[in-house]
Amino acid sequence: MGLDVAAQEAALAQAEQALPPLEKQQAQLRDLLAALTGRLPSEPGLQTLDLASVRLPSDIPVSLPSRLVEQRPDIRAAEANLHAASAQVGVAIANRLPNFTLSANAGGAATSIADLFTNGNSFWTLTGDVTQPIFHGGTLLHRQKAAEAALDQAREQYRSTVIGAFQNVADTLQALQADGRAIETAARAEQAADRSLGITRRQLDLGQVSAAALLIAEQTYQQAVISRLQAEAARYADTAALFQALGGGWWNRKDA
Repeated sequence: MGLDVAAQEAALAQAEQALPPLEKQQAQLRDLLAALTGRLPSEPGLQTLDLASVRLPSDIPVSLPSRLVEQRPDIRAAEANLHAASAQVGVAIANRLPNFTLSANAGGAATSIADLFTNGNSFWTLTGDVTQPIFHGGTLLHRQKAAEAALDQAREQYRSTVIGAFQNVADTLQALQADGRAIETAARAEQAADRSLGITRRQLDLGQVSAAALLIAEQTYQQAVISRLQAEAARYADTAALFQALGGGWWNRKDA
């Protein structure tokens, strides 16, 4: 009897030891939710999250991955950098070309003030100027080469960003598939542990087992419940990761 009591006390101590890290994580996540909603952690108004009330979205547009290039912020930023680098190449080439300047002057000539504004006394003067960047030719050439190298770099960064975005989506989709299998397995384990607990309770009522056996069955069932909840939490986290990988905001698109 003393051995059974010591074993249960050890199990209880292990369970209590796992509680403070979970409470710490819960407090930190609540602070994070407050920050994401624009509140200070000390401000009231953040509701208590109940995992049973959370529902996964029923419609996620994973069948249109090409929309990633239109809605992911990192891809749009890389595309803007690519356009800017392309424009810099055009500027560098234009600086090496001759600069043409045309100017025109209009006036009038007459022997008296009364005839100054009459028809037939006006004249036009057209002048032109051409400047060629001779002394800075080498510098401008290297500036053009630097702009072209920056364009190549921006092009490769854009390509790498797009490939990384599609990889991100593929990883989250595979994670969701694995989460679904994990939840099914955890649910079966919970059901089996629940049946075992029910049988153990009936055996205890009939005097076939001791109270220690019932405690062990209850621990097994509670551990199965925890495993199932952890699997569901992982699926929620991976669903949020999928929202992030898709860039979000598709529900605001008129063509979505």
